Amino acid sequence: MSYFGTDGIRGKFGESPITPDFILKLGYVTGRVLIENNTNPSRKPSVVIGKDTRLSGYVIEGALQSGFNAAGVDVHMLGPLPTPAIAHLTRSFNADAGVVISASHNPYFDNGIKFFSGDGKKLTDEMQTAINDKLTAIMSASEADNNTIMPIVDPAKLGKNNRINDAKGRYIEFCKGSFPYQYDLSHLTVVVDCANGAGYSVAPRVMRELGANVIAINHAPDGININADCGSTHPAGLQKAVVEHGADVGIALDGDGDRIVMVDETGALVDGDGILYVLATQGADKAKGVVGTLMSNMGLELALKSAEIDFVRAKVGDRYVMQALEANGWILGGEPSGHILCLDKSRTGDAIIAGLQVLAVMQARGRALSDLVEGFNVLPQKLVNVRLSEMKDPFEYPELVAAFDKARAALAGRGRLLIRQSGTEPMIRVMVESDDEIECDVLANDLADQIKAVLG
Repeated sequence: MSYFGTDGIRGKFGESPITPDFILKLGYVTGRVLIENNTNPSRKPSVVIGKDTRLSGYVIEGALQSGFNAAGVDVHMLGPLPTPAIAHLTRSFNADAGVVISASHNPYFDNGIKFFSGDGKKLTDEMQTAINDKLTAIMSASEADNNTIMPIVDPAKLGKNNRINDAKGRYIEFCKGSFPYQYDLSHLTVVVDCANGAGYSVAPRVMRELGANVIAINHAPDGININADCGSTHPAGLQKAVVEHGADVGIALDGDGDRIVMVDETGALVDGDGILYVLATQGADKAKGVVGTLMSNMGLELALKSAEIDFVRAKVGDRYVMQALEANGWILGGEPSGHILCLDKSRTGDAIIAGLQVLAVMQARGRALSDLVEGFNVLPQKLVNVRLSEMKDPFEYPELVAAFDKARAALAGRGRLLIRQSGTEPMIRVMVESDDEIECDVLANDLADQIKAVLG
């Protein structure tokens, strides 16, 4: 079986597979794969481990480092930092892999583990398969067999742990370095919603150190308030704060700091599609092409076409956006949810860096964010999530396939239908786009009701 979803391994803490026993074994087998792929026998492989602000992160952190150490791998502990910070520091420390303990935008009771390769990119499919194969063998073995399948290395070859005390400062300087040196933010008031997550400390500091008047909200994590009615998935509070404070712009992160949505000075939301439009059409260099996903609004595709910028869609997930960018030789891509990749600045989706690039465009153009998104007209879109008791494939049920075909025929030439299984939860996502807002709402909810009735 495959333990990996679209973005690592994720689930409710305390339930399989997110249990201390499983995570210990995950650390061990990942360590063994790193050792087997080690091309420098004069040194032990090493990993960096960072996390978001969930209470369960302490337990997972301890289990992971024990597994890595038992396999003979050294561990650098980074503490709470955004996911893209771990990607950057993996390269900075010349580590063999980076490990992030986070469930991103999910509630506090969920948690997960995702990996970066030594070059700061998402783990390759080959490496992920090797880890999964070893993990499957251990999880299916009897307790007696575990001693053979999971042998502890000679005590003299065990891995060591050390905590990196300046990790936060290193990442802050990296982010600031992505902002054009000739500008600063001294004339801007910026509201930053930290989602009580991994960016609670670094995001406000980056903006302040670049000169902005920063109003930080949701920046006091307590281990269970991460993503709770705040952050990029719940931007209403940010929209209200921007208007109340008369701010120039608002920025919302998600729990692990790799997603961003923005709010203009009027309180209007600018999602990942809007951010891509601004950066592609009005950045220092006009984009050659942009990679979106199956979820990208058709309005973005039409706006980029009008600007004579190529656009392609990848599967949902920033790893697939990255693959499409590399295949086309482009540098800009992302998702409506706010995963934005600027490959000339960072190797992975980074909310803080993406936000800084938009602020740089505002500076260079001398225009408000509301002005920059003019020309990007969003088609009405309705997304309905259908939670199931267990994951089932809706395309295996003829009555549902017939309903989907009928809906697509009705939308032909005017919109899109996308039915997608979540890679991290037992959920079916129903997305309808149309030039008719009422049709969007009715059709999406009708299909969601049919899916729920058939799949339970």
